[in-house]
Amino acid sequence: MNYFLLTGFSFIVGTVVGLTGIGGASLITPMLIFVFNVPTAIAVGSDIVAATMMKAIASISHWRQETLDFQVVKWLAFGSVPGALLGVVILHIMQSHGWSLDSFLLPSIGTMILLVTIAGLGQLSLATFAPNVSLLSFPTFDLNTTNGKIKAVLTGFILGCMVGLTSVSSGSLFALVLMTFFRLDSRKLVGTDITQAAILLGFTSLGHLSLGTVDWHIVIPIWIGSVPGVLLGSKLCKLAPQRALRYLIFVILLTVSWKLIHSA
Repeated sequence: MNYFLLTGFSFIVGTVVGLTGIGGASLITPMLIFVFNVPTAIAVGSDIVAATMMKAIASISHWRQETLDFQVVKWLAFGSVPGALLGVVILHIMQSHGWSLDSFLLPSIGTMILLVTIAGLGQLSLATFAPNVSLLSFPTFDLNTTNGKIKAVLTGFILGCMVGLTSVSSGSLFALVLMTFFRLDSRKLVGTDITQAAILLGFTSLGHLSLGTVDWHIVIPIWIGSVPGVLLGSKLCKLAPQRALRYLIFVILLTVSWKLIHSA
């Protein structure tokens, strides 16, 4: 494997994530599979461990700036952490019974990326072409009530299980949930999303380390490239045309998801 090339590509992906908030595992995992021919299970585990550091660095920054909602992070994490660990346990069971993780993960990752992309494209298209359209009103999860806390935990559990299985959407789907059910203002949305993802991926990383699906020779070059890429992208995001970039990334993700599904 060409580790210099992996670092360079990771830098590009990190820059894209910093610029648009889109990508991460949705780009890195397919990149490892198709460009570097990494087995799918190893790509998933290594990507999760690499993403944990990126999210942790970003979450510390948001914590210092007080641009996150600790209540939302806490109750989502109560569900997402055990959900993610359940996803890893399912992979353990499949592996112990001799099932091919790669044949399961390829279509699963492709489907997850496709769902996230369709949801993101729909939201972006409405904001662009029909900003005044009023859709169905979703209930708000009131974390001051027991009912609201239970809904938050259950939602976190379902999404956490998806992340544990595929590594995809630790940020994207949670961001949609935060906007839909918690009505977070834009100032706290990104920080809350990144912080819950850091906690979720941290525990999921432990599961994949025990599963033996983490290759440190892959993780370290991704760290070296993606961390400065994210920092650069964050600096450039004020200058770049956000909507045009997001449409471009969504088109790339649609292509990637199709290839993953049909490669199974």
